[in-house]
Parts: sequence; structure tokens; C-alpha cells
Amino acid sequence: MSEPPLPTLMPPALPVVTEAGLAPSALPGGPDRLKAGLQYALSVEPHYSPNPTVLVVEKRGFFQKVGSGLDWLFGLAALLVLVAACSVIPVLNFLSLGYLLNVSGTVARTGRFRDGFIGVRKAAVLGSLAAGVWIVVWPARLLSTMWKDAELIAPGSGIAQGWHAGLIVVIVLTLAHIVWACVRGGKLRHFLWPQPLRFKRWLSTPGKFDNLQGMITGYIIGLRLPFYFWLGLRGFVGALVWLIVPVGILLGATRLPVGGSVLLSLLGGVLLLVVAIHLPFLQAHFAQTDRFSALFELREVRRSFLRAPLAFWFALLITLLFAVPLYLLKIELTPRELAWLPSLLFVIFIFPARVLTGWAMSRATRHEQPRHWFPRWMARLGIVPVALAYTLVVYFTPYLSWNGAWSLLEQHAFLVPAPLMAL
Repeated sequence: MSEPPLPTLMPPALPVVTEAGLAPSALPGGPDRLKAGLQYALSVEPHYSPNPTVLVVEKRGFFQKVGSGLDWLFGLAALLVLVAACSVIPVLNFLSLGYLLNVSGTVARTGRFRDGFIGVRKAAVLGSLAAGVWIVVWPARLLSTMWKDAELIAPGSGIAQGWHAGLIVVIVLTLAHIVWACVRGGKLRHFLWPQPLRFKRWLSTPGKFDNLQGMITGYIIGLRLPFYFWLGLRGFVGALVWLIVPVGILLGATRLPVGGSVLLSLLGGVLLLVVAIHLPFLQAHFAQTDRFSALFELREVRRSFLRAPLAFWFALLITLLFAVPLYLLKIELTPRELAWLPSLLFVIFIFPARVLTGWAMSRATRHEQPRHWFPRWMARLGIVPVALAYTLVVYFTPYLSWNGAWSLLEQHAFLVPAPLMAL
């Protein structure tokens, strides 16, 4: 009779001790958490950091911080110019309105002012490209002038042909320099110093254009142009629905006799006052939720006002106050060459207003209960004269503006400017 097989003896499991000296079962999450951690550890390269959970961040020096700050300021200036340039081009001006609405919506969601400066670094790249190209084409411009002068003095002469040949060589070198600067990153310093030795090494590198297309495609997608266009188009349509009745009444009052004009103007003025009080926050609420129906949720905005009344009053004050100086720019007709200047001032004035509007909505989101009755009534009493003053400015605009009664359609506080009339 055979003996029963002996049980297989396994060595006891070694105790697993963590940094805190506890077994895995004692850790929050138990063995599953340890298993997930081991799976993650196998997917990364080994390192010898004393604390693997702490991300090592390279410290920047003083000059690097200063350079980064200057680059950010340059990007902000370029961003304002780009938004202003889009606002004077039909159809593209929806991009301008969409960007400004997104500023309000982003600040309303996060509650941080710095989150309203969207795309500053990307605008810095475009600004650097524009400034760099403008600088490096100057030699070609000068040679072109010399060649044209030589052709005027002695057409077909050897000197004129020499200037023409030199111009072709400089144009080819300039195009190569622009492409090389764009490949290196498109910053202004890349245009100022070409680094010819590095360019020579780059030419001998295989597959040098493999990642270039992906970088360009990723940058263009990161601009989110379809998103801004769609947001601006819907914001424009919603604002137009609110403004069409009071502005239409004021526009019709200008064509009636004195008696009927006064009565109709009073009606249109009262309606415009009500719209001016609510529309900036309705637009911010729309951008915050990305729902078109939010543009008409008047009750929700009024409930938000109860939770942050003073913030709403201050945001409305800045929005309407900063819109008033823009009407003074229309006393005389702006030359077509300078049509973008009023738009640049519009963006500079209305950008902080959009940020403050989103900030007011974020404060209302953080408070669950209405504020005390005293600040609520103080804000109500303060909002009425602010909106009334803005309504009076809009009422007298047809008598001051170059466009006459049609200037009533130029509601800078809610819409975007266009070359002739605002949308």
C-alpha cells in the first residue's frame, strides 16, 4: 500500500512593507490598490528618486521667468490684435464674439481670472511669426526698390539685371530662412538668429519633415476655430432676439412726428433698459452651459443675482461703462484703412467686462443661499441708474453718430463691431 503523497510545502510569503510600514491589506484600497500600483510600475522606467510619487519639476531661473513673462505679454497683445482683426471681417467676426463669450463662460466655470486669458501662448506664436516675417523681408524690399529705380533710369542695363539677380537670390534665402525659423518654433529669436550650422546639420537629418505636418495640424486644431464660430453665431442670434424689439422700436421712433416719437422712444427705452440689465449675464450663462436655451433662462439669472448681488452690479457697471466711449468714436467716419482701430479699442474695453461678468456668475455658483437683503437692495438700487444712463447714451447716439439712426444697431456691449455697422 503506497503512502499518501506528501503535501507540497511552499515557503511562507515574504511580508510586504510599504513606506508607512503597513501591509497591503491595511492600506486604503487593499491588495487591489497594490496590484494597480505594480501594473503601473511595470509600465515605466526604473528611477532612483527618493520619493517616486513626487513629480520633479525643473526650476527656472530669473531670466527664464522674465522671458516667459515677456512672451506672455506679447501673446496677450497679439491676441487682442487678432480678435480685433477678426471682428472687422464679415463672418469671421463670429469668431471674435465666440472667443469673448468663451472667456465669460470659462471664468464662470472656474472662478479664476487667469483662466479667462485663453490662447495667449498660441497667439504669441502667431504674433512672433508675423513680426519675424515682417523683419526678415526688409532686405528683399530694399533690393526691390533698388532694382525698380535702376530699371527706371536705365532699362535693361547690366546694373538693373544685377539688382534683379540679387533680388532673386535674397528672396530664395529669405524664404528658406522663414521656413527654418518656423521649423525651429517660430519665435522671434529664431528669425533674428538663423543658426546656420544647426541648419546644415538639420538638412542631413533623415525624416526631418515627418513630424512637421503633425505639429502644424495639432496647432490648427488647438485653435478651436469651429467651436468659437459656432458659439459666436448662437450668441449673436440669441442677443439679436433680445435686442430686436427695443432697438426696432427706437429705430421706428426716429421716423415719427415729435409726439409719437417721444412715446415710442419711452417704450423702447424701458425695454432696452430691462434687456441691458440681464443680457450680459444671460450670455455668460449660455457660454458657461453651452446651451442655446440658457440665453432665455431669465429666472435662473435672477436667482443667481440674489446669491451675488454686488458682484452682478459691479460687472454690469464695467460692461456698460466701457461701452460708452466706443460710441464717441463714431462721431466721424473712420477711414477704411483704419477700420480695425475702433475694433481694437472695442476688444480692449470689452475683454475685462466679459471677464468680470463670468466672475460674477462664478460667485453666484459658489453661494447656495441668497445673500442678506441689504446688499440685494443696494445692488438693485445701483443697477437702475447704471442701465438708465446707458439707455440715454444709446437714445442720443443717432444724433451724434455718422451712421445716424442705423447706429442703434451697434450695441457694443453685447455684439461685435463690423466695418460699417455692428452685427
